Amino acid sequence: MNLKLIMAFVADEKTEVILEAARQAGATGSTIFPGVRGEGLEPEKTFLGLDLTAQRDVLMFLVAAPRAREILETISKAGKFDEEPGSGIAIQIGIEDAVGLKTQEGALIKEIEDSL
Repeated sequence: MNLKLIMAFVADEKTEVILEAARQAGATGSTIFPGVRGEGLEPEKTFLGLDLTAQRDVLMFLVAAPRAREILETISKAGKFDEEPGSGIAIQIGIEDAVGLKTQEGALIKEIEDSL
């Protein structure tokens, strides 16, 4: 099966919006790593030794390749990645092989049926 991994690094207050948008665009599930830390162009400031960096979540979606670009664009739009600095980024990576998808196989095939 031709798959892509979409990884979204988002401000934690946008996680639910991104999850819903991805599902509406055809993602069949996700894995979430909550409470990660990241830096942009400039390191975040600290106050009395306390880190002021906003919490981030990493969302991972394993999706059918024909739907990947649409899901990626939907995530970007829902999260306002291009309009609001620091709101998030998303990338897609080609997957050579995967196992353990038997329970999602039917849903993935149904999602890409029209493009076959």
